[in-house]
Amino acid sequence: MRQGRIRIKLKAYDHRLIDDSCQKILQTALMTGAKVVGPVPLPTRTKKIVVTRSPHTDKDSREHFQLKIHNRLLDVYQATEKTIDSLMHLELPAGVDIEVKT
Repeated sequence: MRQGRIRIKLKAYDHRLIDDSCQKILQTALMTGAKVVGPVPLPTRTKKIVVTRSPHTDKDSREHFQLKIHNRLLDVYQATEKTIDSLMHLELPAGVDIEVKT
């Protein structure tokens, strides 16, 4: 039984982890006979945080930090039961957030 589209959205702080995870998902889906569109790189979100170095004096002395969140999007078409089962049991590294929609 063939299903419609499965949309997989990945988020991670490290771009190498997210690229490796995309390749694993891509290979797994193609081996089971599904069609895959992507990975599509979505815009990277940057969070900037400014902290004063001293709690009491020197307001002009501050530290700047930034946190980048990388996003990728994969669409799996014509997925079979074998495709869904193999994607559910896929081992991905820690630090990669996965969101699956049908």
